[in-house]
This record gives sequence, C-alpha cells and structure tokens, in this order.
Amino acid sequence: MTIDYMAEAFAEARKGLGQTSPNPAVGAVLVKDGQVVGRGYHTFANRRHAEIVALEEAGDLARGATLYLTLEPCSHEGRTGPCTDALIAAGVGSVVAAMEDPNPLVSGQGFARLRAAGIPAAVSTRHAAEAEALNEAFCFYMRERRPLVTLKSALTLDGKIAAPDDNKGWITSEQARAHVQQLRHRTDAILTGIGTVEADDCALTDRTGLPRSRPLLRIVLDSQLRVRPDSQMVRRGPRDLLVATTSAANGDRRRALEKEGVEVVVLDGPDGRTNLRALVELLAGRQYQSLMIEAGSKVNGAALDSGIVDKVFFYYAPKIFGGLQSLPVAGGRGRRRRADAMLLRDVRLHTMSRDEFAVEAWVARGARS
Repeated sequence: MTIDYMAEAFAEARKGLGQTSPNPAVGAVLVKDGQVVGRGYHTFANRRHAEIVALEEAGDLARGATLYLTLEPCSHEGRTGPCTDALIAAGVGSVVAAMEDPNPLVSGQGFARLRAAGIPAAVSTRHAAEAEALNEAFCFYMRERRPLVTLKSALTLDGKIAAPDDNKGWITSEQARAHVQQLRHRTDAILTGIGTVEADDCALTDRTGLPRSRPLLRIVLDSQLRVRPDSQMVRRGPRDLLVATTSAANGDRRRALEKEGVEVVVLDGPDGRTNLRALVELLAGRQYQSLMIEAGSKVNGAALDSGIVDKVFFYYAPKIFGGLQSLPVAGGRGRRRRADAMLLRDVRLHTMSRDEFAVEAWVARGARS
C-alpha cells in the first residue's frame, strides 16, 4: 500500500488552524526508509515553523530523509531564522512541497536555496489546490495586500433573512450554526451593523472554545455611535471591539465607549455613512488577513455595492417567508437591470443537514450576466 505522506502533512497543518495568523498554517512530515521519523505543525505562539518541529523530532534521522511540506520553506529572516538553512544543516535528502509560498519575501527563493545546496526540491502540483484552500486568506492577502472579505448570511429558500414582525429563533439548524463558528474560528475579524447589534444584542464571539493566535476582532458600523456601553458587544470584550463611525457622531458617546476600552475610529464615507473601503485598508495595515461580514440587509447591500466583498457563504434553510416586507439578503438600491447582476464563480455546495445546504462562491470581478 502506497502511503500518501503529503496527506499526513496536511493533517498536521490542520492542527494549527486558527492559531497561526498572520502566518500560514503549515504541516511537515519527514520520511526515511518508508517510516515517518518526524512531524510538525506551526502555531504563532510556538514560533517554530513546522519544518523545525519535525527536524527536532527526527534528530539524526533527518539526514537523507524526504520532507513533505504543505508550503514552500521560508528563506528569509523573520521571527525565526530561515527554515531552508536548518534543512540544509540537517542534511535533509529532498523536499516536496504542495505549493510555492505567495509571500514575496519567499516566492520560489526557498526552493532555489535548497537546490543551490544540492537538495532536490519539487512542487507536488496535484496537491496545489488543497494547499491554496488551506491558507486561502493568507494567499489572498499576500497577493492583494488586503484582507479576504466574505459575506456570510443565513437565508430562507426565497432569499430572505428577516421577517417583518417577529425574528425570534433561528433560520438555520444547529448544525449550520456550528459550522458558522468554525468559519469564525478561522477568521481574523468579523463585522456587523448597529442595527443588528440593537435588534439582537449580539456578541459575535468565537464560541468554538479552540485556541486562537489572536482574538477575533469584532467590528460595528455605527455612524452615530448608538452602541451602548452596557451592550453584550461591549461587555464580552471591549478591547477586542472596534467601532467604525463618522465625524458626525456625538463626542460624549465616543468618550464613554473609549472609557470602556473600545477603539473608535472615524472613517467618513459618502452619504454620511462609514467608509467601508477605508475600513478594509485599516485592517490591511494591521495584518488582518480575513474579514467576515455577519450583518443585516442594509450593511450587506452596502458591502456588495462598495465592491469590498470577495466571497459569499450563504446558508439556506428549507423555509419560505414570502411577502414584500420580509428583508432580502442585500438591501439598498441593488441592480436595476438583469444585465447588471453581480456574477459569482467557482460555486461550491456544502451539505449542512438533511434538508440544508450552503453555497460558497467567489465574486466575479467586472463580470456581468
């Protein structure tokens, strides 16, 4: 039986999910004479990269071994020294990586340094798609220099997210809501609007209980600073909360929030609203690689209209609200002609429960139906 050592490297990498940002999740497996002699995965708190952990476990057995790695080894000085230097010093026989590192500080240079030292280094192209998906936000950030923005929502089959009179309870099942928590765990920041905060008194926390490399940054769009200091959003962790507002907001309200430890930023946009593009730029400067939007119809519509949304993740429940007053997933002006509809690409379906599914897709930039 042929053993897929790269699959084992991916299993190692997934142990670090949620614990590596702003670094990628990486797994490593060292194999010698058909036996795994070292394993490792990276977490930001541990500092050591996956290759180094595997080398330390293997000890002298690393000499002549083949390293299977989910991402090209680094060749630059960062929080740690170059992993390529450690691999060369350990006498590793060959390296097989699932993909080239999109970080411009590496980007093929790790492979080049290994080859220059006489160590064969190759890319396993059949694993490239899996490697890209594993570090989707990291890869996007490295290429675009801004966070990957995903619009998440729970919908009825007719595309509604709220009923006009009573919205107690949930649209989707417990299984779907548990999946949302997994998405939150892998996300650096989450955004909602003041309308959702006032209606639900939500906290928007990561409730998986799993360790994170840094706290989930919760962001509220609040142009008039209506968020209350005694709200769940503030009480659950004021120092992990950012409120984006405008210069029209009341100064006393701002000081009251800042006294509680909340960060308030003024980002003036058109029509007296918060500037969403400026918010994304702010997050990019702080190395937040992913942002998930969990908001109401108005904010969803504004996000789509602003062009900041890169992906959608829509959970569909086997329900119909109907009526003209039930709120659609995206409000605002929307598209006035069929020809101007926003197109999606690379659509994937996920089964959530017996009668529920989710749609994951990328926004097709500049495309029209």
